[in-house]
Amino acid sequence: MTADPFADPSAADPFAAHRGLLFTVAYEMLGSAADAEDVLQESWLRWSAADRAQVRDPRAYLVRIVTRQALNRLRTLSRRREEYVGEWLPEPLLTTPDVADDIVLAESVSMAMLTVLETLGPAERAVFVLREVFELPYGEIAAAVGKPAATVRQIARRAREHVAARRPRVEVSPAEQQAVVERFMAALGTGRLEDLMAVLAPDVVMIADGGGIAAAALTPVRGAELVAALLARAHGAADGFTAATVWLNGAPAGRIDVGGEPAALGLAVADGRVTRVYAVRNPRKLTRLDAPAELSREVG
Repeated sequence: MTADPFADPSAADPFAAHRGLLFTVAYEMLGSAADAEDVLQESWLRWSAADRAQVRDPRAYLVRIVTRQALNRLRTLSRRREEYVGEWLPEPLLTTPDVADDIVLAESVSMAMLTVLETLGPAERAVFVLREVFELPYGEIAAAVGKPAATVRQIARRAREHVAARRPRVEVSPAEQQAVVERFMAALGTGRLEDLMAVLAPDVVMIADGGGIAAAALTPVRGAELVAALLARAHGAADGFTAATVWLNGAPAGRIDVGGEPAALGLAVADGRVTRVYAVRNPRKLTRLDAPAELSREVG
């Protein structure tokens, strides 16, 4: 992929000015930073060829282009994911702590929410993201997805009901999340079963994504004993093992290195314990762990 000529946000071009928003729209629709970047490149090519004099609202125009490109890619990815080896998880992003200040943004890019969004159809996902996360008017959404506004309203209602039935229901503060994550990562660093069991909820679920490239459980692992045993075994099997707390997808999370190979751990927390572990080991999804991603809703 060629370099983005408008990567500098100080540039005068609207594409540069709204790049954080455009990347966030694409990422939430696709669950993949790499695919989101490709969508932005394709969208910039169309923007560069557009007659700017005819564009009355550059922001809305750019969101429309990005949405259409993301929808095209999402339909292709849906077919690929049917053949994916094992469980599919979103690509984790390193983020700065201030992302958590925008509660809607932090929730919408969380591993838990992105996993729920994966269960929506392409049009439903686009409408939900544009309406519920970015608060766009139905008319703009209709133009972006190529459907009548009345149809978009119906799609939005169905998508809200679908997500509400599946989204995480327990909310904790970033401070509580961080405290539990730090306890979990400290326990993981010891590799001792009793330490891990003390911070895992009895009904904890671990979902691992190796993509057929890295070793990972092909189905969810359920229960504190099994999850703790699996994590302890990973600790003991490696020549070198490190564990650290980082910010991923707008929340405190974990990064481990097992024998020089990284893994990202998204963690859901409730009642002082870890209730869900999203373990990404597929190396193709671990390229965004060194520099924080620029995320933006541009609302309000």
